[in-house]
Amino acid sequence: MDRKARGGWVYIMADRYRGAVYVGVTAHLAARIHQHRSGDGSDFCARYRLRRLVWAERCADIRDAIAHEKRLKRWRRAWKVALIEEGNPEWRDLYGSLP
Repeated sequence: MDRKARGGWVYIMADRYRGAVYVGVTAHLAARIHQHRSGDGSDFCARYRLRRLVWAERCADIRDAIAHEKRLKRWRRAWKVALIEEGNPEWRDLYGSLP
């Protein structure tokens, strides 16, 4: 199987309810969130202590995930908040419920 066809995840991290947010993409969601929580993820997440996974979406192809991440990064903050709250109105940490 082509490595790119294995799929990927687009995700949003936050520090608290309606706090700072970070949009990212990865092939291995649980491992990437663990990196963020340990301070080895992005510099932005480490600087602002973003440890809470508040939204994630699986894509069948990693290229689709990357394109989706780029779109979300251009979104207004209010649109990102609405996206999160559509499926996670309390901004709960979804890390414990990962597949």
